[in-house]
Amino acid sequence: MNPVSAVEDASAQPELWAAAAPAPAPQPPPHFVGHRERLRTRAIAGGLAAVPDYELLELFLFRSIPKKDVKPLAKQLLARFGSLGAVLGATPEELKTVKGVGEAVALDLKLMHEAALRTAREEVKRRTVISSWSALLDYVKTALAHEAREQFRVLFLDKKNQLIADEIMNRGTVDHAPVYPREVMRRALELSASAVILVHNHPSGDPTPSTADVDMTRQVVEAGRPLRITVHDHLVVGRNGTASFRALGLF
Repeated sequence: MNPVSAVEDASAQPELWAAAAPAPAPQPPPHFVGHRERLRTRAIAGGLAAVPDYELLELFLFRSIPKKDVKPLAKQLLARFGSLGAVLGATPEELKTVKGVGEAVALDLKLMHEAALRTAREEVKRRTVISSWSALLDYVKTALAHEAREQFRVLFLDKKNQLIADEIMNRGTVDHAPVYPREVMRRALELSASAVILVHNHPSGDPTPSTADVDMTRQVVEAGRPLRITVHDHLVVGRNGTASFRALGLF
């Protein structure tokens, strides 16, 4: 056979050359695959209570982002907002300012917050509010401690001091939410409430009542007096704690 023809015959069948080439080495799995399994194992063995906040957030994000290393994102969220509670309390718009958080992740984080809020509310509803004061404080802190805007809520109670409803009466700015005593009492009458607890937050973090807070509370007390609707307390919630008007002797 002509040598040239032999070369041409071989070049006309490239698959013969390809078959002889070594197969590419298998790629190792991404490093975070092993990390996820190790973290899950540690969480199961030691209990979730022993897991630090960033790893708890990681475990949750595993479900939202199944094929990516989420440790950097968990740490970025905590750095941006300051705490796990603040991450969950942030609005979807605020969450999406962190690179890597899209619509789906923001929704999942808000679902986690809503679940915590409903669990705390159930504890308050089981007993009279007065006898479950610590549960009430936990609930209002979960609801309001990390809100970026001031929010005014009213807890409406029946004759047995059991919770009828928790309603947002107004939302405001970073330092003010207008309150209308007549609107509070009108809603109390509609719900056949015998008492109310006023609640609002200070986004600054400091729960110390302002002079305006005290004046407004006294107006609500006076509006309820002729209707025999009692104001049991006014709670001011901040990241640094909760202030009770009743405990402070402010009315």
